[in-house]
Amino acid sequence: MLVVASLFVVLAVVAAVVGVAGLAGRLPRNRWVGIRTEDTLRDDAAFALANKVAAPTTIGAGLILFIGGIAALTFSTVAGIVAVVVTGVAAIAIAGIGGSIATRAAAVKEPAGGCGQACGGCSLKDACEPS
Repeated sequence: MLVVASLFVVLAVVAAVVGVAGLAGRLPRNRWVGIRTEDTLRDDAAFALANKVAAPTTIGAGLILFIGGIAALTFSTVAGIVAVVVTGVAAIAIAGIGGSIATRAAAVKEPAGGCGQACGGCSLKDACEPS
């Protein structure tokens, strides 16, 4: 259980660091960490927004992973396995929910340099204005 506990603690630290960086807006668009979907990778502003929205759940998932790592060390074998499974599933679910909400937030954000009209595209700008 020492290996599993160590893995959970390392993943918890990574999740916490990514969450704090996302919350502070200091997580640059990259190929390894953060919310990485088509909508979030559209531009730097969408990536920053998505990771700021997902930061609380990412930090929460890190906290749950840390608790699971400590539980794996302190509980007996069966209870430790149950704790690892429950906290692992909970952390994945919480991070997934946060990522889903963040992706939706990035999807509705107007792309950088857009016309800012509610009609959905710069090519329709004239169609949106009253005649």
